[in-house]
Amino acid sequence: MVDITHKNNTLRNATAQAIVRVSHKNTVQAIEQNQVPKGNVFEMSRAAGLLGIKKTPDLLPDCHPLPIEYANIAYEMEGLDIKIIVTVKTIYKTGVEVEAMHGASIVALNMYDMLKPIDKGVEIHHIKLLEKTGGKSGIKTPETPIQAAVIVCSDSISEGKNQDKAGKAIMELLETHKVSISDYEVIADDKELIQQTTKTLVEKEIPLIIFTGGTGLSPRDNTPEALEPLLDKHIPGIEEAIRSYGQNRTQFAMLSRSVVGLVGNSLVIAVPGSTKGAKESIQAIFPAVLHLFEILKGAKH
Repeated sequence: MVDITHKNNTLRNATAQAIVRVSHKNTVQAIEQNQVPKGNVFEMSRAAGLLGIKKTPDLLPDCHPLPIEYANIAYEMEGLDIKIIVTVKTIYKTGVEVEAMHGASIVALNMYDMLKPIDKGVEIHHIKLLEKTGGKSGIKTPETPIQAAVIVCSDSISEGKNQDKAGKAIMELLETHKVSISDYEVIADDKELIQQTTKTLVEKEIPLIIFTGGTGLSPRDNTPEALEPLLDKHIPGIEEAIRSYGQNRTQFAMLSRSVVGLVGNSLVIAVPGSTKGAKESIQAIFPAVLHLFEILKGAKH
């Protein structure tokens, strides 16, 4: 199965349809008057559909098992067509569109099975996804690419003793979210240098400034102390999202001192200097954090 461990839990919603077409009005009347020999077509098919939704990962090998937290099956009669509408919801890392379509398919097949003794012309049509929300599809991001600066804070890397991996990993991830890198720099773990670098980038009107390194607890970890006095608005929710995401993956994430806030109209983010910690921090908040730039322009949450 596809690795989804890097994804966040979000509310996922999917609606799918299937159409069962009977060949004459007598079949429609038999369904509506509950005179089909095999029983109540709507209720038995609804039960079958619910089982189909729950059994999706048992039958489709690449589908992840996930909690089904809501499922609804509705019917619309249109002449000789019976439209089946299936809605599924979950709060999880991956969507439920296949579960919705599978449920619609099973409802249609059960209706076919129940109706075939009285109607040999029953057909199944138009099994398809109507709508899905959640995950990336539910996130509003800027229409134009955002420029970003990535600054690596490390004594050893700035002195040439080690190579930067975290900063480059951050840039690779940002580019997948259509964020363009305008500045990349390696500097020492120096409080005044971090502050001056921030002020210079803010003056250049760089919207997104990401520091990696210096957020731990060693004597030379100065990034939070350097950035916090510069912040016009602190954004603790983003910090909490970073640490919560990391804590689900390593018990030491609680020791990180990631800092996020606004300096003027620039979003400044400080994340750990380890490659793993830096990548997970970006995965935790992107692309959702990009909506902040729309809010700064006056958009609603």
